[in-house]
Amino acid sequence: MLEWVGYPAGLGGQLSCLTIQWLDRIIGEIEQEVHTRLKPSEDYRLLATVPGIGQALGSTIALETGRVERFPDPGHYASYARCVKTERLSNGKLKGRGNAKSGNKYLGWAFMEAAHYGAIWSPEIKRYYQRQQAQKHILVAKKAVANKLARACYHMLSKREAFDVKRAFG
Repeated sequence: MLEWVGYPAGLGGQLSCLTIQWLDRIIGEIEQEVHTRLKPSEDYRLLATVPGIGQALGSTIALETGRVERFPDPGHYASYARCVKTERLSNGKLKGRGNAKSGNKYLGWAFMEAAHYGAIWSPEIKRYYQRQQAQKHILVAKKAVANKLARACYHMLSKREAFDVKRAFG
């Protein structure tokens, strides 16, 4: 009769470490392959001027946005990027929360990540984030930064000019 006696001491941790190392290597190979197949576009170069947007986020935002001319204004772009509230108000009263899942979830993720890293690396963005955080919940403050970044990226991509932190957060 067979009987389960468990793992020898430390085997579970060793297996977990080996799995993590293998996944890190595979993810690195996938990232290299993606970056070799991507041709840097003008949109990507413009997005790289934003604090908090690096290779992965710049590529994601550029590819998921497509042609920015399809959005009539920055508000529509920010809404598509899931950077605005989804609640409906009428006469100051909450009438429901609709369309919480509309828009592009990858753009929403990318702008939230950009807001997080932008608040770390840029003093102007950090100051704005801290003002928002003093009044609101941490995630709501981050979403406000993401909204500003999405609107700034819309203007950058439509006017073909680099990011100006003073103009966006000054």
